Amino acid sequence: MKLILVVLVVGLLAWKLSPELQSWAEARLSSPQRISVVLTAPKPVPAPVKCDGREYCSQMTSCEEAKNFLRNCPGMKMDGDNDGVPCESQWCR
Repeated sequence: MKLILVVLVVGLLAWKLSPELQSWAEARLSSPQRISVVLTAPKPVPAPVKCDGREYCSQMTSCEEAKNFLRNCPGMKMDGDNDGVPCESQWCR
């Protein structure tokens, strides 16, 4: 019993006299700091391309649409020089 009391008193004195422990305890007991959280909206998922039979530049309505068709649909006839850019003379200049 005496040993527990002595250890408790020594621990209390060490804690009170140590500025490092005291500053740590004050930081832990002080009011919580504000943490700012930034929420970002998820990026919209583009609608899947429906390969609806269109395969020529004249059937497309934009460069982006032509690129999506070229990437996702087989048999497209929109990239004459096979450089990956469709409809260069009409939409994707």
